[in-house]
Amino acid sequence: MQNLECDYLIVGTGAAAMAFVDVMLSESDATFIMVDNHAAPGGHWNDAYPFVRLHQPSSFYGVSSTELGSGKIDTHGPNKGFYELASGPEILAYFDKVMREVFLASGRVQYFPMHTYEGGHEKHVGNVRSLISDEKFTVDVKRSTVDSTFFKTSVPSTHERKYTNDPAVEVIPPNELPRRVARHPAYCVVGGGKTAMDTLVWLMEHGANPDDIAWICPRGSWLINRAGTQPGQENFAESIGGFAAQLEAAATAISPEDLFLKMEAAGVVFRIDENEMPTMVHYATISSGEIATIRKVKNVIKGQRVKHINGDGVVTQADEQINLPSGTLYIDCTASSVEFLDKTTRPMFADTLITIQAVRAPLVSYSAAVVAYVEAHYDDNKKKNSLCTPIMLADNMYEWMVSFFGNMLNQNAFSSEKSFQIWSLKNRLDPFGRVAKSADMTDPKQAEIMVKLRNNAMPAAMNLQKLIAEGAE
Repeated sequence: MQNLECDYLIVGTGAAAMAFVDVMLSESDATFIMVDNHAAPGGHWNDAYPFVRLHQPSSFYGVSSTELGSGKIDTHGPNKGFYELASGPEILAYFDKVMREVFLASGRVQYFPMHTYEGGHEKHVGNVRSLISDEKFTVDVKRSTVDSTFFKTSVPSTHERKYTNDPAVEVIPPNELPRRVARHPAYCVVGGGKTAMDTLVWLMEHGANPDDIAWICPRGSWLINRAGTQPGQENFAESIGGFAAQLEAAATAISPEDLFLKMEAAGVVFRIDENEMPTMVHYATISSGEIATIRKVKNVIKGQRVKHINGDGVVTQADEQINLPSGTLYIDCTASSVEFLDKTTRPMFADTLITIQAVRAPLVSYSAAVVAYVEAHYDDNKKKNSLCTPIMLADNMYEWMVSFFGNMLNQNAFSSEKSFQIWSLKNRLDPFGRVAKSADMTDPKQAEIMVKLRNNAMPAAMNLQKLIAEGAE
């Protein structure tokens, strides 16, 4: 059996793994072996639907060393006026370029696509198997195995549906929609998340009549206003001002519901149905243009989950039959982007294992870059873990408060680490650090926002602790 060696064995080549290795290459002289069961780097982007785009601007996604996109402003479509959102194919091409021109070109990275990791980190040994030849080899790992797969990302084309259908009924993932959309009298989108929303928008942008669309939406969502996620000093009022508004809402809210209503009033978040109190918070980011398009769909079946689809329509888990037109094309969008049901976290740094998790939710790329910086510059695992407390990704309003408070605690932990502050301010994956640092205090509006930030930080932390404790009772 072949035996290789490296300092770090990286499990996965998705965004988190790529962001981690990229920083380690620039901050250390370590060597790496990267193993992934896909044929190309990019993780779940290899399985994504063809019309998928980033939620947030391309300018702070990917790896630290290499820009994604051109920094242009979109001039048409629902993202008009905002910084460009990279498409799935663009992201795959980007990660392929990073792998070839940065990682492999360094001479310190070996890459094994179409291979799977089969454990062994406890003994500083990685067991790896080819998915094609079934050939196995071992890796002598001098430092740590790095698990980048903790979030268990799931997409419609690879997940297992939790409902059944009659053989004659067409149920497809959104990956097949462009090829099979034609010549159907009606459409039914199943699922309440951002994939379902993207699918609704795509259908209507490509000519579907909203009256011919049904949407089975088990839970309403709170959605982040994309206007507040724009980089650049010109967007100071929306980005830094939006964060200041979140702190002000957190400082004065009397419940999770009140907190989100206050953020909605400040323009930080949206809800599609303003008569409904959403329960889901998955960090989905959206524009007001997309919201307006989605609201055109009037046949929204709320609070129901699908048990079976037959020729007459949908049977819910409550055994209620909901009739839909014969020949309806059903688009399954029920995959959860990450595993929200498992609320456990692990220590980020252990003796033989680094488990990449969020240190600033929901910024997975930036979080992985931070974990790499800490690994490269600190020796003691206790110190490393004190700087990088894992934060669970939220599923609901209460959990969003827990995650937001965790972000504040991690930011405070780094506040005295001057070298980290310098590094982070220069890092392209930190969306707003440089913008906040360069605030023009002679500008009355910017000065007011910065004062609001400072004045509300401690009250927000204290009130969040109170609300979190009340919710845990």
